[in-house]
Amino acid sequence: MKKVSKNRKKIIDKVVKGKLYSVDEASSLVKEITSQNFDPSVDLAVRLGVDPKKADQMIRGVVSLPNGTGKSLKILALVTPDLENDAKEAGADFVGLDDYLNKIKGGWTDVDVIITVPSVMPKLGPLGKILGPRGLMPNPKSGTVTNDVKKAVTDVKSGKIDFKVDKFGIIHVSVAKASFSPQKISENINEFLRTVLKLKPSSAKGNYFKSIFISTTMSPSIQIDNKIFN
Repeated sequence: MKKVSKNRKKIIDKVVKGKLYSVDEASSLVKEITSQNFDPSVDLAVRLGVDPKKADQMIRGVVSLPNGTGKSLKILALVTPDLENDAKEAGADFVGLDDYLNKIKGGWTDVDVIITVPSVMPKLGPLGKILGPRGLMPNPKSGTVTNDVKKAVTDVKSGKIDFKVDKFGIIHVSVAKASFSPQKISENINEFLRTVLKLKPSSAKGNYFKSIFISTTMSPSIQIDNKIFN
């Protein structure tokens, strides 16, 4: 059995086993238990009382976090020539169409978000097997398929993220960086959870939020009191 170091034990002991923390408490504590020599993401794991196999319970949405995510996302705008300037002015890292479609066919996926227009979507269909598993396929519901390319790029750059429940009924999402103040972490978490709450399907029975955990890379998980959201 691997021995736990003294420093690691001190960190683990700060999280009271079985205790349910408020969002504010968890936002402060997650900073105390983060000791990496880099700035890790603050992640949420939210288990919902839904059945993702049912179409009306496949929870998916977008949220604009008030303080951004702290991440610098690389955006590819697959657009027609008349929209290239809009995409570049908004800050897209890669802008074009056919050249990038060919690069993707060859296996290139070194981006975080792809934004496109409705007229280009038929060209992306054959690339679904490459983009889908990586979560890169544009989708109107997430705002990444739109004629207002400039706004879409600006939104993503400013902290707009999309999320989707997985087959186990869990949403995994990064909502901040550990270097954020506790207040900013708390504001982002609350905004995210309020957005998920608005998507509660009428067919879902029992508690909608089953459990909510917050953590950073390699840190212990902190359980947030889910009762205040049910």
